Amino acid sequence: MTFNQFVQLFPEEKLPISITEESASEFSLENEPLPQKAIDEFLLPLEPDSDELTEFVPGFRIPDLKDVHAILYWKAGLLNYQYVLATFEKSGKLIDKQVIAGTISDGKSIVRSVARIDEDMTIYMVSGMFEGSEEDYDANQSMAKELELLPDGRMIELS
Repeated sequence: MTFNQFVQLFPEEKLPISITEESASEFSLENEPLPQKAIDEFLLPLEPDSDELTEFVPGFRIPDLKDVHAILYWKAGLLNYQYVLATFEKSGKLIDKQVIAGTISDGKSIVRSVARIDEDMTIYMVSGMFEGSEEDYDANQSMAKELELLPDGRMIELS
């Protein structure tokens, strides 16, 4: 499989787009599963902490980027679900990779993050932590972060 064939497994999605906890279910219903060969060749090298139980689901590809490819995929491991935005040169060389949303638990607390990617390539992320149950949510524990996807494929944090 070529890198270009791999990228085509991610359908183009118009911006703006929001990535929430439910997005993985939508991606699973709308997108074809990734062939194991694609996972082995292109995702496992990016995810060295993956094991045989780790699942990958293709999300989407950001359209109309001139010199780079940007794809979003869902990575599911034990108590750790991540939406990863990865950028590549047209040749397939990784430029940058960021977890922009997901759910992580240590068994006692849960951190959930959602994101929105706007037309101007700004990525807004909000995270909240729950101790015990969702009824115990403390808004003071929320954090917001803003990234910009640059034309060269790098993602930088905005202040």
